Amino acid sequence: MSRASNVIFIGKKPLMAYVTATLVQLANEDVVMVKARGNSITRAVDVAQIIEKRMGNMGYKIGDVKIGSESLQSQDGRTRNVSTIEIGIVKGTPTAPATQTAAANDESKPDSDNQGKKKSKKKD
Repeated sequence: MSRASNVIFIGKKPLMAYVTATLVQLANEDVVMVKARGNSITRAVDVAQIIEKRMGNMGYKIGDVKIGSESLQSQDGRTRNVSTIEIGIVKGTPTAPATQTAAANDESKPDSDNQGKKKSKKKD
């Protein structure tokens, strides 16, 4: 049984191990799917958030997110529903930091709607 190279299954390892594994896969793939179920869902969300927040300037973004549930047989023979999540992390184009000159140019432009108009109040 072969695994897709762009899928990271989240388990009980330290958080940064999954972040590193995802970044390594993103070097070769355009999209990497982070998959988890049950109690590992929070760790999968953390992995995606760390990559987006810390590496966002390199163009990594959170793509499609799919949630669902699976029916599993427990050890005592009962059927249990376990929540699942799949988070797509997409490699895009790096974003350049915004310059202050662009913001200064926007502030120096007059507001055409309010320029030269005064509100008058009419009393009846």
